[in-house]
Amino acid sequence: MQRLVKKYHYHYLHPGIMHFEDGILIKDYIRMMAYMIVLCFTLAISLSFWILSITASTYYGTLQPVSPWRWLFSVLIPLMITFQAFKKKSLDHGGAVGAMLVGFILTMANTSFFATLLTFFVTSSKLTKWKGEIKKQIDPEYKEGGQRNWLQVLCNGGVPTELALLYMIEAGPGEIPVDFGKQYSASWMCLSLLGALACSTGDTWASEVGPVLSKSKPKLITTWKDVPAGTNGGVTAVGLVASLLGGAAAGGAYFFTQLLLVKELHLAVPQWPIILYGAIAGLLGSMLDSFLGATMQFSGYDETIRKVVSHESPDVKRISGKPILDNNGVNLFSSILIALFLPGFAWVFWPRQ
Repeated sequence: MQRLVKKYHYHYLHPGIMHFEDGILIKDYIRMMAYMIVLCFTLAISLSFWILSITASTYYGTLQPVSPWRWLFSVLIPLMITFQAFKKKSLDHGGAVGAMLVGFILTMANTSFFATLLTFFVTSSKLTKWKGEIKKQIDPEYKEGGQRNWLQVLCNGGVPTELALLYMIEAGPGEIPVDFGKQYSASWMCLSLLGALACSTGDTWASEVGPVLSKSKPKLITTWKDVPAGTNGGVTAVGLVASLLGGAAAGGAYFFTQLLLVKELHLAVPQWPIILYGAIAGLLGSMLDSFLGATMQFSGYDETIRKVVSHESPDVKRISGKPILDNNGVNLFSSILIALFLPGFAWVFWPRQ
C-alpha cells in the first residue's frame, strides 16, 4: 500500500517525467516486437529452405535433400551463440537479428563457412573489449563492450551471405574440398567467402591490437608520415602482423573444419593452402581498408578533446582523407574487393592433381 502511495505521489508531482518514461517503454516494446517478428520471419525462411530442398529432391531425384539434423543445427547453434552475444552486449537488438540470419545461411550452406564466421565474431568481440580503457582514450566513439548493430553486421556479413546463397544454388548445402579442377565455380565461391571474412578478421585484429601494443606512432599508408593514434589509414608493424595472424586464424578455422567433415578428402588436392590464403587475405584486406580510410574517410584532430575524430568542425584540424565513406562503408568495399580479386590469385597458385 505504501509503495502505491509513493508511486501515485511521484506521478502526481512529476507527471512529465513519468509520461516521458512511459513513452520510452512503449518505444522499446514496439522495437522488441518488431525484432521478434523479424526473428520469426527468419525461422520461417529457414524452414522453407528445408521444405523446398525436400520437394526439389523428390521431384528431380538428383538433388541431395537437406537433412532435418542439418536444418536444426543451422537454426539452433546460431540462435544460441547470438543470444549469448546479446547478453554480453557484443550485439544490440538489430545486430542480434542480423547475426542470426547471417549465421543461419552460412551454417546451412557449409559448416566451414560457419566456423570461419564464428572465428571472426568471437575473436573480434574479445579483442574489441580487450584493453577498453586504453581504447577509450584514443577513440571518442568507442563503445563499452564493442556492441555491434545491424549495419555493422551487414557490412561484415552481407558479402559472405550472398556468396553462401550462390554456393547453395551452385553446389547445394554441404561441405566440399576446394578443388578448381573438379568444382571450379563452387571453389571460387568458397575462396571468395573466406577472403571476405579473412579480410574483416585481419582488419579488426589490426585495429584492436595495433594501437594498444605498438610502441611507435602509426604511419599514414599513403604518405608514410607519422599520424596520431586513431587516424583512419594509419598502420603499424604490430597491426600488420596482427592482420596476417587474424586472416590465418580465419583460414585455419576453415581448414580444420574441412579435415573433420569433408568425405574422401584424401582424393582431393591438398587443402593446407587455405590457411596461407586466409593470411594473405587478412593482410591485404587490412592494407586495402587502410588505403580507403586514408583517402575516403575524414580524419582530424579535435583540439578541445585532444582526440582524432571523423567529422569536420571549426575546432578540428584536418589530418587526412575526405568525408566520402564512414567506417562501415570502408569495411564493405574492402570485403567486396578482396572477395572479387583474391580467388583469381588463388586459382593461379592452387595445387593441381
